[in-house]
Amino acid sequence: METSKKYLLFLSLLISLFLAYNFIIYTSKEDYETIHLSEKALQGESIWLKKNCNSCHQFYGLGGYLGPDLTNIYSKRDEANIKAMLNSGVNAMPKFNFKENEKKALIQFLKEVDQTGYYPNKEASIEYNGWVEIKNKQHENR
Repeated sequence: METSKKYLLFLSLLISLFLAYNFIIYTSKEDYETIHLSEKALQGESIWLKKNCNSCHQFYGLGGYLGPDLTNIYSKRDEANIKAMLNSGVNAMPKFNFKENEKKALIQFLKEVDQTGYYPNKEASIEYNGWVEIKNKQHENR
């Protein structure tokens, strides 16, 4: 067999393995828990996305960096405080003039996101297989 054919065969094998591995990883639901948001929280998520809140804020450290991470804001502030921030904006946050039902939906969305876990999660451990086991709020309530 010619050298170029060997390289082509080897490259084809590597690509096939890569595709098979990614298919298995990204289609497996085994390691993920299903999180269901209430109807009101889904409305809040829709508002969050329409107003592009993730361009400034983060959940679990993912998103923009102008505003704070809001993963656990519901645990740290009361609803009146969150509603006040939504009413008037804070520092660089614009005043969106949300309607009352929009504020309630956003607060419900933040509440349900808060229930999914902690950020930053300081009680995480790395398993022997490479997965990171984190402390999860949903498991605490069981």
